[in-house]
Amino acid sequence: MAARGAVARPPRRLGRVGATTRRVGTTWPYLVPALFFFVGWQLYPIVRVLWISFTDYHFLTGGPTHWIGLQNYTDAFSDPLVRKGLMRAAIFTAVFLPGMVFFPMVLAVLVDRVRNSKAASTYRLILLIPAMIPGPLIFVLWGWLYSSAIGPINYFLVDVFHVYNIYNEPQWLGSSALVYVSLAMMEWWWGLGFHTMFYLAGLGTIPKELYESARVDGASEWRVFWRITFPRLRPILLVLVVLRFGTAFALIDEYIILGGFNRDRPTYTWTVYMWDNAFQVGDWNQGFAAAVGLIGTAAMLVVVLWLFYLFRSRD
Repeated sequence: MAARGAVARPPRRLGRVGATTRRVGTTWPYLVPALFFFVGWQLYPIVRVLWISFTDYHFLTGGPTHWIGLQNYTDAFSDPLVRKGLMRAAIFTAVFLPGMVFFPMVLAVLVDRVRNSKAASTYRLILLIPAMIPGPLIFVLWGWLYSSAIGPINYFLVDVFHVYNIYNEPQWLGSSALVYVSLAMMEWWWGLGFHTMFYLAGLGTIPKELYESARVDGASEWRVFWRITFPRLRPILLVLVVLRFGTAFALIDEYIILGGFNRDRPTYTWTVYMWDNAFQVGDWNQGFAAAVGLIGTAAMLVVVLWLFYLFRSRD
């Protein structure tokens, strides 16, 4: 019987291998479109930019491209505008990130406590309205709000409440002390509802019995939040921190539209400097611009790895 069993096993094993091969053969064709878009729209541009960063590629000259090794990186590291641009982006990220992460969390906890289903749905709808407004319209709207000539914010501060006058009124987008806060407030308002939905989804997975047991034991609301709610929102917190750190540190649209290409302005960060070199000034030194972009990307990846370590699971 043992010999028969030993003889019978190989056909079954071959049958399993054949079934696996057939299954792979029937499933892989469905992945071809995704692989095509991944290679064409993500992998190839990354490899192309990496190659350009080691060359003297100038788009407008039309001349031959030469391999120059690390020369672009050496020039970028010695360029004070690169260092200043990275520092400006880091300052804005430090101003922007805490509010973008914790304001939606507090708001989600408050909305989650609304027991009336119609009222809760209404609050969610209202919160999502800013997220549905197109970006250019957001920039026009907040540019008008911050305008020192026709903006309603300075109108109330100067003409209604008389906190300032026309000589010392705040320059929301022109002052080095206010521009980061001004842009951060715009981004907070724009993304508040969208990020609140993330936290509401996380709160929906927490068993209500945990809150009831904690309150029966006499735990305060503050203790309930830190002992039950916050630890279970840690995975969502990690996702939002990583995503919003990346968008804040690599912000460019808002800087160009609201700040322009003035190198003395706080909005002239490393991303604007990269774009300026690649598509604005001179003969479009895209090799140097690619090196600047990859240096900024490497700095972002280092911070992201640290964030993953900081918010790692401690269970």
